[in-house]
Amino acid sequence: MLWAARGWFLLWLLPSILRARASPETRPSSPLCQQSPTKVSCKGVGLQKFPKELGQGIKYLELSNNFIQNLSGSNMPGFGQLEYLDVCSNQLESVSATALAELPRLRSLLLGSNHLDRNYLANGEAFHLLRNIEVLDLSVNNLESHMASWYISNLTSLRVLDLSGNTMTKLLAGTFRNSPRLRQLDLSNNYIMEIQEGAFEPLEELEVLNLALNSLHCISGFSLTQLQVLNLSHNALELFSEEEGAEPYLLRVLDLSHNRLLYFPELPRAHDLTHLNLSNNLIASLLPGSLHPREFVLPYKEMQRFNRTVHPVAALTHVADLDLSNNRLELFPFSFFHSLGSLHSLSLARNCLQDVARESVTNGTELSVRSLDLHSNALRVLPRWFFDSLPHLESMDLGSNSLQPCESQGSDQGRDLGGDSHTSAPGDTCTPFYNVPRLKHLSLSKNNISRLQPRAFNRTPLLSLDLSGNRHLSMPTGALAGLELSLQELSLRDNRMDEAALPCLGTLRVLDLSGNHLSLLPTGLSCSPLESLDLRNNNLQALGTVRSWSHSLRAVSVAGNPWSCCSLGWLDTLRAAGVAVPDLRQARCIFQEHGRNISSRITGAPQWICPQPEGAASLALLVALMGLSLLGAWAFCLLRKGRKAPGCAGLESNRVGVSQPHPKGQGPAEERPPDSITKV
Repeated sequence: MLWAARGWFLLWLLPSILRARASPETRPSSPLCQQSPTKVSCKGVGLQKFPKELGQGIKYLELSNNFIQNLSGSNMPGFGQLEYLDVCSNQLESVSATALAELPRLRSLLLGSNHLDRNYLANGEAFHLLRNIEVLDLSVNNLESHMASWYISNLTSLRVLDLSGNTMTKLLAGTFRNSPRLRQLDLSNNYIMEIQEGAFEPLEELEVLNLALNSLHCISGFSLTQLQVLNLSHNALELFSEEEGAEPYLLRVLDLSHNRLLYFPELPRAHDLTHLNLSNNLIASLLPGSLHPREFVLPYKEMQRFNRTVHPVAALTHVADLDLSNNRLELFPFSFFHSLGSLHSLSLARNCLQDVARESVTNGTELSVRSLDLHSNALRVLPRWFFDSLPHLESMDLGSNSLQPCESQGSDQGRDLGGDSHTSAPGDTCTPFYNVPRLKHLSLSKNNISRLQPRAFNRTPLLSLDLSGNRHLSMPTGALAGLELSLQELSLRDNRMDEAALPCLGTLRVLDLSGNHLSLLPTGLSCSPLESLDLRNNNLQALGTVRSWSHSLRAVSVAGNPWSCCSLGWLDTLRAAGVAVPDLRQARCIFQEHGRNISSRITGAPQWICPQPEGAASLALLVALMGLSLLGAWAFCLLRKGRKAPGCAGLESNRVGVSQPHPKGQGPAEERPPDSITKV
């Protein structure tokens, strides 16, 4: 009886024991977390509290995208080895000092996208214990300027700080007083309008500073000589000037895009600058001594010194990438860019350029530019000397202008087009794109080119050519002559062309013919080892030469054509060759039913009836008549039954079947009397 009582008692306790073992309070890890010996990720598993007892030796813990509201010491035992903690995108409001005291080895703390503006005084006090922290993310916490200053007021080891996406309106003078080792600082996407004097002075090791998406109007006396990357884009800057002095700047990347700059910034000591972005400003001229536009008022005393003649690019000998797109420039000044001896990439897209000018530079002036973007301007002609001054040019975007290619004369005739004039000759009406020895990529899209002249690109080794968006473009035979051994990509998209003549382009791999009125593929296409072909939105009913290049083709787009449902042999050829047709579900074909044209999707089980080939109907009728004649003769012979008619002998001998053997000991079946034969 005693053992029975003990058994019943244990059975009564068993559910409680199982619940205790399954409780998340005592389990070593959550089943939804991913764990390795030193790393645990509980990202987005719905945690509301800090997970307990994940195991000793954890160094990396990710808890982002959960619902944790506080970090307290009571639920954080056993994390003495933790070096990296990510609690971003939670509902964190409170961080206790006892909790941070449990993390003596913590180096990286990510707390972005929380609610740390609440309880900031107590939280900031707790942060004073983070003496070894090197990386801190406090982004998107609705922190005001004084709150951010309080949080970092005692973090002497900080190297990387992210305060982006907060509500800071100014940088206080003492904000970074106790963070002298800071190297990367992100203050973007705030409301900063003022930087108090001396705010950055303690940051002697700062290398990367991001102040984009703020409300700064003026940067005067810029003194961070050790800075290497500075982003001031998307502000309201009208002035950017360096502090006077002899110490050179180490700045390599400067982004001043999306501001209200009136002039090219003066950077006399930025000798190491390699990337400069001035796009989306109000710069109207790059010529020295230019006056300010009348519609602008100069609110800063510092801007008065701009009235003197300056040469702002004299020291920028290492700039390789310059972006001046989306400004108000009307002239392309060669003398300005001539001093940029290392310039490789230049963008003047979306300006008001109407002409190019050499000013007083000698005829031997050459630029080192390899990539030039001039799209979306008002250019009507580029003289020959323009290309001669760009001997290293490899890529050129001239889309959305009004340029007409000249006809090549087969030699160097026209090489002096425009002569030695400082601007384009008034009689010039076309641009010579031939004899440009290093040009490999050219875009002439949307230039209103009505007719492409013969040999327009002769002796220019283009790899890619974009002629799209030139409505009703005419391409006579020989228009692309000279590109047979170089051209690899060609776009003739949206030209509304009825026909196109292509030479034998032996290296062409990508061809875009979409958005035209083609009913036949261009002649000469069979020469090209095509890999990608776009035929969408044309008037094609069938593909005739598909077999010649199906061995190289990888993908073809065909939707938007009136394909013939009864001429889809080309599709079988493509499928057999393994060619992908990504838009086949959108493709439709046309067949006739009761005199009407019916459109249907191209599917594997056709629902249409195709007409027989010519002559097939007469042949079928002849076969049917012969069959009926033979059938009648055979029936006549059967009715005669026993009496061998002379005309039936041959028929009987040709009957196909298995004759039944006579039973042993019995004779043949009895013949029916002649009177029983039905006469016909």
